[in-house]
Amino acid sequence: DDFDDVRAAFRKQLARTTGGAAISVYHRGVKVVGLWGGTKEETADGDRGPWQRDTLAMCFSTTKGVASTAVHLLADRGLIDVDAPVADYWPEFAAAGKDRLTVAQVLTHSAGLHRIRSLVPDATAMLDWDRMTAALAAATPAYEPGTKHGYHALTYGWLAGELVRRVTGRSIGDVVRTDLAEPLGLDGLSIGLPASQRSRVAPLEPMMLPRMPWKPLRRIEKRVSKQMGKVVSALPGPVNTRRLANALAPRGVDEVLGAPEVMDAEIPAANGFFTARSLAKLYAALAGGGTVDGVRLVSPGRVRTMSEVHGHGPDLVLVMPMHWRLGFHRVFTSNGMVDSAFGHFGLGGSGAWCDPTRELSVAYVCNRGSGTPVGDLRIAQLGAAAVRSADRRR
Repeated sequence: DDFDDVRAAFRKQLARTTGGAAISVYHRGVKVVGLWGGTKEETADGDRGPWQRDTLAMCFSTTKGVASTAVHLLADRGLIDVDAPVADYWPEFAAAGKDRLTVAQVLTHSAGLHRIRSLVPDATAMLDWDRMTAALAAATPAYEPGTKHGYHALTYGWLAGELVRRVTGRSIGDVVRTDLAEPLGLDGLSIGLPASQRSRVAPLEPMMLPRMPWKPLRRIEKRVSKQMGKVVSALPGPVNTRRLANALAPRGVDEVLGAPEVMDAEIPAANGFFTARSLAKLYAALAGGGTVDGVRLVSPGRVRTMSEVHGHGPDLVLVMPMHWRLGFHRVFTSNGMVDSAFGHFGLGGSGAWCDPTRELSVAYVCNRGSGTPVGDLRIAQLGAAAVRSADRRR
């Protein structure tokens, strides 16, 4: 009952839109909100069933927070040093002057490797892990690493995921499943998705990024700028839409991310399949100093490292200041920023974050939305309600 504000906000949101969603909140290590509602999108056979407790949603960039947690898990075990060069673990990465580019620069989106549209001919390359990692290993940074921040909207996943693979010999999807999901008893935390679980997925409405013909370039700029929504348009200064398109939109990205084949691949920046309750419990461990339900994922010191801000000022791709942490960004709510919190939001509206000072975690998933590449107002409203509720309880 202390968190009834969250329920009220969620009900209003469901009443204003079609599709479905779920919200979960943990406070002091206990789940205090677990709600779901609405419907799955209509499938080819006309099914439009209700959203269920175990319904999965593909959550786009919210996936980056899970991938980052896997990297920190390995760092906490001494397998990765975030201050070391990436090439120490991935020798081929030293090409094109990247021999001193560090793990921390990858995690803070300051590696200068945000470009994907000019890296591969079309988005089908995203389904081929070796092709993407080889292209990134050979790539030249867009700027001197560490001097600027530019959102690695898609490339982040292969950079972080290949680090995981190099030090463990396992794919990042396997590490997420066996080292994060299984110890916490989570049944809704997966990068890519096994065939046996696909009946649980709420089909996405095909919003994603709008179709963007390459010519004329002005049409790209107009459509991408529109997709960024009101948040970006309210900011001072112009958006560099060429850079935005290069980071977010390889040719044919909407078809690839909307096709069934995307479930067969691991794209750790975009194709996480999650339930809200699984995301919220993962972040509850971070909110609790690395532990939840008696299971320790990382040490309290590692959580402090994860929450430290490494980048101020406007992001080159997103324009807005993201206050990049090591793999996470700042948390916004409709009542303003929560400076003590960190997490990751995604295109389409999903998001998950934690606030260790409040011992609070919030996660939201859905199958219909829009907004910016890092969330929309729904997660902002739900987050504000959760913060108010936690503060009243305290």
